[in-house]
Amino acid sequence: MSPIQILMAVSVPVLWGLGFTFSKAALDEFPPLMLMGMRFCLTALILIWFVPRPKGEYFRVFQIAVLGSAIQYGLTFSGLKYLDASTAVLVVQTEVPFGVIAAWLAYRERVGWVRWCGIIACFLGVAFISGSPQLSGQWFPVCLVIGGAFTWAIAQVMVKSLKTTEGFALIAWLALFAGPIMLVASLFLENGQYRALREATWVGWGTIGYLAVFMTAIGYGIFYKLLARFPVSTVMPYLLLLPVVGVAGSITILGEKLTMSVLVGGLIVICGVAVIELFGEKQKLED
Repeated sequence: MSPIQILMAVSVPVLWGLGFTFSKAALDEFPPLMLMGMRFCLTALILIWFVPRPKGEYFRVFQIAVLGSAIQYGLTFSGLKYLDASTAVLVVQTEVPFGVIAAWLAYRERVGWVRWCGIIACFLGVAFISGSPQLSGQWFPVCLVIGGAFTWAIAQVMVKSLKTTEGFALIAWLALFAGPIMLVASLFLENGQYRALREATWVGWGTIGYLAVFMTAIGYGIFYKLLARFPVSTVMPYLLLLPVVGVAGSITILGEKLTMSVLVGGLIVICGVAVIELFGEKQKLED
């Protein structure tokens, strides 16, 4: 990689990690489903004109949008509303072990004992975080975030069944389907939408723009561009910066305090994810 390409690779986890920080601030102004619904609608309006249609796969893409976008982001960001962003960004890393387990169950993909150790480490780290006095009585929002990670993993198994729709086009069509679904769900499950629209500040509107343009359109655009030019094993390690950026942003921007339990548990989670990712790519090369 050239210095510019390394900078591009680093920018992806930075853009994605800060999304949690800014979203936490915006959740003080918008209900979670409404926030994500507006985010996806704006993303779709930006991208849908430049991508091919999912010919013959509309219904399958719709199913993935319901599970892997609407339900997943609904659960994750409903949990984020009641948790520190630094805690949520660490707990959501369970997407990685859930994804490996889902692929193992669905496609019998080989895992290996080293990656099983990484999976166990991730869950132990989350258990350690959940036992923090800071999270006393907050098991439900933690479970919401874990539920979001689990549904994401199931959706990724469904994505593997797609034959023609992939990459950037998939992001655009998922956003097109998920945005309206989440706005309708917000009307039935949330309240205060009109007041939120009337009283929202530049923080709320700016977060919607950031999530749609920078986190999704630009972030995924760079990510898929790098994947097209370099092996997955070269690109994926940079994503280990995502929880680090998320935690650092939460502390510096939101003023959150990181307890020793969350710090230790977070380090265990990140180490577990690193083992899963790095040994997973090594295993693929050996296969």
